[in-house]
Amino acid sequence: MDADYLPFHANPSKPNYQPPAGAVDAHCHVFGPVKDFPYHPNRKYTPCDASKAQLFALRDHLGFSRNVIVQASCHGTDNNALIDALVTAGDLARGVAVVGPEISVLELQRMYQQGVRAVRFNFVKRLVDSTPKAVFLAIAEKVKKANMHIVVYFEAPDLVELTPFLTQLAQDNIVVVDHMGRPDVANGIEHDDFQCFMQLLKENPNIWTKVSCPERLTLQAPDYSDVVPFAKALVEQFPERVLWGTDWPHPNMKSHTPDDGHLVDVIPLIATTRALQTQLLIDNPMHLYWQD
Repeated sequence: MDADYLPFHANPSKPNYQPPAGAVDAHCHVFGPVKDFPYHPNRKYTPCDASKAQLFALRDHLGFSRNVIVQASCHGTDNNALIDALVTAGDLARGVAVVGPEISVLELQRMYQQGVRAVRFNFVKRLVDSTPKAVFLAIAEKVKKANMHIVVYFEAPDLVELTPFLTQLAQDNIVVVDHMGRPDVANGIEHDDFQCFMQLLKENPNIWTKVSCPERLTLQAPDYSDVVPFAKALVEQFPERVLWGTDWPHPNMKSHTPDDGHLVDVIPLIATTRALQTQLLIDNPMHLYWQD
Protein backbone atom coordinates (compact mmCIF):
# COMPACT_ATOMS: atom_id res chain seq x y z
CA MET A 1 0.00 0.00 0.00
CA ASP A 2 1.19 3.55 -0.73
CA ALA A 3 2.79 5.05 2.37
CA ASP A 4 0.52 8.12 2.51
CA TYR A 5 -2.76 6.17 2.25
CA LEU A 6 -4.73 4.88 5.21
CA PRO A 7 -5.93 1.26 5.51
CA PHE A 8 -9.63 0.56 5.96
CA HIS A 9 -11.15 0.44 9.44
CA ALA A 10 -10.21 -2.83 11.14
CA ASN A 11 -13.20 -2.88 13.49
CA PRO A 12 -16.10 -0.79 12.18
CA SER A 13 -18.93 -0.04 14.57
CA LYS A 14 -22.35 -1.61 14.36
CA PRO A 15 -24.60 1.06 12.81
CA ASN A 16 -27.47 2.48 14.82
CA TYR A 17 -29.54 2.53 11.63
CA GLN A 18 -30.81 -0.89 10.57
CA PRO A 19 -31.14 -1.20 6.80
CA PRO A 20 -34.33 -2.83 5.54
CA ALA A 21 -34.14 -6.54 4.76
CA GLY A 22 -32.70 -7.04 1.29
CA ALA A 23 -30.67 -3.81 1.28
CA VAL A 24 -27.85 -3.45 -1.27
CA ASP A 25 -24.43 -1.86 -0.81
CA ALA A 26 -24.26 -0.65 -4.41
CA HIS A 27 -20.67 0.62 -4.50
CA CYS A 28 -17.76 -1.30 -3.00
CA HIS A 29 -14.52 -2.90 -4.17
CA VAL A 30 -12.23 -5.89 -3.81
CA PHE A 31 -8.45 -5.42 -4.08
CA GLY A 32 -6.21 -8.42 -4.57
CA PRO A 33 -5.06 -10.25 -2.56
CA VAL A 34 -2.03 -9.26 -4.60
CA LYS A 35 -0.54 -12.76 -4.42
CA ASP A 36 -3.56 -14.03 -6.35
CA PHE A 37 -4.62 -10.94 -8.31
CA PRO A 38 -1.70 -8.58 -9.01
CA TYR A 39 -2.29 -4.87 -9.44
CA HIS A 40 -1.83 -3.27 -12.84
CA PRO A 41 1.82 -2.29 -13.46
CA ASN A 42 0.80 1.21 -14.64
CA ARG A 43 -1.61 1.92 -11.77
CA LYS A 44 -1.71 5.40 -10.26
CA TYR A 45 -2.00 4.10 -6.69
CA THR A 46 -1.51 0.91 -4.69
CA PRO A 47 -4.21 0.07 -2.15
CA CYS A 48 -4.08 -2.38 0.71
CA ASP A 49 -5.43 -5.85 0.02
CA ALA A 50 -9.17 -6.06 0.63
CA SER A 51 -10.48 -9.55 0.00
CA LYS A 52 -13.90 -10.85 -0.96
CA ALA A 53 -14.15 -12.61 2.43
CA GLN A 54 -13.58 -9.32 4.24
CA LEU A 55 -16.15 -7.57 2.03
CA PHE A 56 -18.81 -10.20 2.63
CA ALA A 57 -18.13 -10.15 6.39
CA LEU A 58 -18.61 -6.37 6.36
CA ARG A 59 -21.85 -6.77 4.38
CA ASP A 60 -23.25 -9.03 7.10
CA HIS A 61 -21.92 -6.87 9.94
CA LEU A 62 -23.59 -3.74 8.57
CA GLY A 63 -26.90 -5.49 7.93
CA PHE A 64 -26.88 -5.58 4.14
CA SER A 65 -27.90 -8.49 1.91
CA ARG A 66 -26.13 -7.83 -1.39
CA ASN A 67 -23.19 -6.01 -2.95
CA VAL A 68 -22.48 -4.29 -6.25
CA ILE A 69 -18.70 -4.63 -6.61
CA VAL A 70 -16.97 -2.02 -8.78
CA GLN A 71 -13.68 -2.60 -10.56
CA ALA A 72 -11.18 0.07 -9.55
CA SER A 73 -8.39 1.53 -11.66
CA CYS A 74 -5.56 -0.15 -9.71
CA HIS A 75 -6.50 -3.47 -11.33
CA GLY A 76 -6.83 -1.91 -14.80
CA THR A 77 -8.83 -4.02 -17.23
CA ASP A 78 -7.92 -7.26 -15.46
CA ASN A 79 -11.26 -8.10 -13.89
CA ASN A 80 -10.22 -11.45 -12.41
CA ALA A 81 -10.47 -10.36 -8.76
CA LEU A 82 -13.92 -8.93 -9.44
CA ILE A 83 -15.13 -12.03 -11.28
CA ASP A 84 -13.77 -14.30 -8.56
CA ALA A 85 -15.75 -12.38 -5.93
CA LEU A 86 -18.91 -12.47 -8.05
CA VAL A 87 -18.67 -16.21 -8.66
CA THR A 88 -18.18 -16.80 -4.94
CA ALA A 89 -21.14 -14.61 -3.97
CA GLY A 90 -23.50 -15.99 -6.60
CA ASP A 91 -26.81 -14.13 -6.60
CA LEU A 92 -25.74 -11.95 -3.67
CA ALA A 93 -23.43 -9.77 -5.78
CA ARG A 94 -23.27 -8.06 -9.15
CA GLY A 95 -20.32 -6.32 -10.75
CA VAL A 96 -19.15 -3.25 -12.66
CA ALA A 97 -16.15 -4.02 -14.87
CA VAL A 98 -13.49 -1.94 -16.60
CA VAL A 99 -12.68 -2.98 -20.17
CA GLY A 100 -10.53 -1.87 -23.07
CA PRO A 101 -11.49 -1.04 -26.65
CA GLU A 102 -10.58 -4.55 -27.77
CA ILE A 103 -13.42 -6.12 -25.76
CA SER A 104 -15.96 -8.02 -27.82
CA VAL A 105 -19.71 -8.28 -27.32
CA LEU A 106 -19.22 -12.02 -26.80
CA GLU A 107 -16.75 -11.38 -23.98
CA LEU A 108 -19.13 -8.91 -22.37
CA GLN A 109 -21.94 -11.43 -22.61
CA ARG A 110 -19.73 -14.01 -20.93
CA MET A 111 -19.03 -11.52 -18.13
CA TYR A 112 -22.76 -10.90 -17.86
CA GLN A 113 -23.25 -14.59 -17.12
CA GLN A 114 -20.68 -14.23 -14.33
CA GLY A 115 -22.58 -11.37 -12.73
CA VAL A 116 -21.26 -8.22 -14.43
CA ARG A 117 -24.00 -5.72 -15.26
CA ALA A 118 -22.12 -2.54 -16.15
CA VAL A 119 -18.88 -1.10 -17.49
CA ARG A 120 -17.16 1.85 -15.82
CA PHE A 121 -15.63 4.85 -17.59
CA ASN A 122 -13.21 6.78 -15.38
CA PHE A 123 -12.49 10.46 -16.11
CA VAL A 124 -10.70 11.35 -12.87
CA LYS A 125 -7.40 12.62 -14.22
CA ARG A 126 -5.33 11.82 -11.14
CA LEU A 127 -6.39 8.16 -11.38
CA VAL A 128 -6.31 7.33 -15.09
CA ASP A 129 -4.73 8.49 -18.32
CA SER A 130 -6.88 10.37 -20.81
CA THR A 131 -8.87 8.29 -23.31
CA PRO A 132 -10.52 9.76 -26.45
CA LYS A 133 -14.31 9.98 -26.21
CA ALA A 134 -14.61 8.03 -29.47
CA VAL A 135 -13.09 5.01 -27.73
CA PHE A 136 -15.67 5.18 -24.96
CA LEU A 137 -18.51 5.57 -27.47
CA ALA A 138 -17.38 2.45 -29.32
CA ILE A 139 -17.26 0.51 -26.05
CA ALA A 140 -20.70 1.88 -25.11
CA GLU A 141 -22.21 0.38 -28.28
CA LYS A 142 -20.92 -3.05 -27.26
CA VAL A 143 -22.10 -2.54 -23.68
CA LYS A 144 -25.62 -1.87 -24.89
CA LYS A 145 -25.62 -5.00 -27.06
CA ALA A 146 -24.59 -7.03 -24.02
CA ASN A 147 -27.60 -5.66 -22.08
CA MET A 148 -25.36 -3.77 -19.65
CA HIS A 149 -25.32 -0.13 -18.56
CA ILE A 150 -22.54 2.43 -18.04
CA VAL A 151 -21.04 3.85 -14.86
CA VAL A 152 -19.03 7.09 -15.01
CA TYR A 153 -16.62 8.63 -12.51
CA PHE A 154 -15.65 12.28 -12.76
CA GLU A 155 -15.15 15.37 -10.60
CA ALA A 156 -17.31 18.51 -10.57
CA PRO A 157 -14.88 20.82 -12.43
CA ASP A 158 -15.03 18.49 -15.44
CA LEU A 159 -18.84 18.29 -15.68
CA VAL A 160 -19.38 21.15 -18.13
CA GLU A 161 -16.91 19.64 -20.59
CA LEU A 162 -18.39 16.16 -20.13
CA THR A 163 -22.09 17.12 -20.33
CA PRO A 164 -22.51 16.69 -24.13
CA PHE A 165 -20.77 13.32 -23.96
CA LEU A 166 -22.85 12.12 -20.99
CA THR A 167 -26.01 13.27 -22.71
CA GLN A 168 -25.04 11.30 -25.80
CA LEU A 169 -24.35 8.17 -23.75
CA ALA A 170 -27.71 8.50 -21.99
CA GLN A 171 -29.75 8.74 -25.17
CA ASP A 172 -30.15 4.98 -25.37
CA ASN A 173 -28.65 3.51 -22.20
CA ILE A 174 -28.65 4.06 -18.46
CA VAL A 175 -25.65 6.00 -17.13
CA VAL A 176 -24.88 5.91 -13.40
CA VAL A 177 -22.71 8.70 -11.98
CA ASP A 178 -20.41 7.79 -9.10
CA HIS A 179 -20.46 9.84 -5.89
CA MET A 180 -22.76 12.68 -7.03
CA GLY A 181 -20.13 13.84 -9.51
CA ARG A 182 -17.75 14.74 -6.65
CA PRO A 183 -19.10 18.22 -5.75
CA ASP A 184 -17.05 20.68 -3.73
CA VAL A 185 -19.24 20.84 -0.62
CA ALA A 186 -17.60 24.08 0.50
CA ASN A 187 -19.54 25.81 -2.28
CA GLY A 188 -22.97 24.72 -1.05
CA ILE A 189 -25.81 23.16 -3.01
CA GLU A 190 -26.75 26.42 -4.74
CA HIS A 191 -23.38 26.67 -6.48
CA ASP A 192 -23.38 26.44 -10.27
CA ASP A 193 -21.43 23.17 -10.23
CA PHE A 194 -24.04 21.24 -8.25
CA GLN A 195 -26.96 22.96 -9.93
CA CYS A 196 -25.44 21.97 -13.28
CA PHE A 197 -25.38 18.37 -12.06
CA MET A 198 -28.99 18.58 -10.91
CA GLN A 199 -29.96 20.00 -14.30
CA LEU A 200 -28.15 17.15 -16.05
CA LEU A 201 -30.36 14.66 -14.20
CA LYS A 202 -33.52 16.70 -14.84
CA GLU A 203 -32.87 16.75 -18.58
CA ASN A 204 -31.73 13.12 -18.91
CA PRO A 205 -34.06 10.52 -17.36
CA ASN A 206 -31.54 7.77 -18.12
CA ILE A 207 -28.90 9.32 -15.84
CA TRP A 208 -28.78 7.97 -12.27
CA THR A 209 -26.42 8.84 -9.42
CA LYS A 210 -24.86 7.26 -6.36
CA VAL A 211 -25.34 9.39 -3.25
CA SER A 212 -22.19 7.93 -1.75
CA CYS A 213 -18.76 8.89 -0.41
CA PRO A 214 -19.40 11.56 2.23
CA GLU A 215 -16.04 10.56 3.67
CA ARG A 216 -14.33 11.81 0.48
CA LEU A 217 -16.35 14.99 0.12
CA THR A 218 -16.58 16.27 3.69
CA LEU A 219 -14.48 19.12 5.04
CA GLN A 220 -15.16 18.20 8.65
CA ALA A 221 -14.47 14.46 9.03
CA PRO A 222 -15.66 12.37 10.70
CA ASP A 223 -18.79 14.56 10.83
CA TYR A 224 -20.42 14.25 7.40
CA SER A 225 -23.24 16.75 7.94
CA ASP A 226 -21.82 19.14 5.31
CA VAL A 227 -22.42 16.48 2.63
CA VAL A 228 -25.95 15.57 3.73
CA PRO A 229 -27.75 18.45 1.91
CA PHE A 230 -26.29 17.36 -1.44
CA ALA A 231 -27.32 13.71 -1.12
CA LYS A 232 -30.69 14.61 0.43
CA ALA A 233 -31.53 16.93 -2.47
CA LEU A 234 -30.80 14.19 -5.00
CA VAL A 235 -32.75 11.52 -3.10
CA GLU A 236 -35.79 13.76 -2.81
CA GLN A 237 -35.78 15.04 -6.40
CA PHE A 238 -34.80 11.78 -8.13
CA PRO A 239 -35.96 9.02 -5.74
CA GLU A 240 -36.19 6.41 -8.49
CA ARG A 241 -32.65 7.06 -9.78
CA VAL A 242 -30.41 7.02 -6.72
CA LEU A 243 -28.15 4.33 -5.29
CA TRP A 244 -26.06 4.12 -2.11
CA GLY A 245 -22.80 2.38 -1.30
CA THR A 246 -20.05 2.25 1.31
CA ASP A 247 -17.12 2.59 -1.14
CA TRP A 248 -15.33 0.05 1.08
CA PRO A 249 -12.34 -0.28 1.47
CA HIS A 250 -12.05 3.47 0.81
CA PRO A 251 -8.92 3.58 -1.36
CA ASN A 252 -6.71 6.68 -1.42
CA MET A 253 -7.94 8.08 1.89
CA LYS A 254 -5.46 10.39 3.59
CA SER A 255 -7.46 12.57 5.99
CA HIS A 256 -9.14 9.95 8.18
CA THR A 257 -10.15 6.29 8.30
CA PRO A 258 -13.92 6.04 7.73
CA ASP A 259 -15.97 3.93 10.12
CA ASP A 260 -18.42 2.06 7.86
CA GLY A 261 -20.96 1.88 10.66
CA HIS A 262 -20.99 5.67 10.82
CA LEU A 263 -21.41 5.86 7.03
CA VAL A 264 -24.51 3.67 7.27
CA ASP A 265 -25.89 6.02 9.92
CA VAL A 266 -25.89 8.81 7.32
CA ILE A 267 -28.57 6.98 5.30
CA PRO A 268 -31.63 8.12 7.31
CA LEU A 269 -30.32 11.69 7.13
CA ILE A 270 -30.40 11.70 3.33
CA ALA A 271 -33.40 9.39 2.83
CA THR A 272 -35.67 10.57 5.59
CA THR A 273 -38.65 8.23 5.17
CA ARG A 274 -38.88 4.46 5.09
CA ALA A 275 -40.28 4.68 1.55
CA LEU A 276 -37.25 6.66 0.32
CA GLN A 277 -34.89 4.28 2.11
CA THR A 278 -36.54 1.29 0.46
CA GLN A 279 -36.19 2.87 -2.98
CA LEU A 280 -32.57 3.83 -2.36
CA LEU A 281 -31.38 0.55 -0.86
CA ILE A 282 -33.64 -2.09 -2.43
CA ASP A 283 -35.94 -1.09 -5.28
CA ASN A 284 -33.45 0.89 -7.36
CA PRO A 285 -30.42 -1.43 -7.14
CA MET A 286 -32.57 -4.53 -7.59
CA HIS A 287 -34.15 -3.06 -10.72
CA LEU A 288 -30.79 -2.08 -12.17
CA TYR A 289 -28.69 -5.11 -11.24
CA TRP A 290 -31.03 -8.03 -10.47
CA GLN A 291 -33.92 -7.60 -12.90
CA ASP A 292 -33.18 -10.85 -14.78
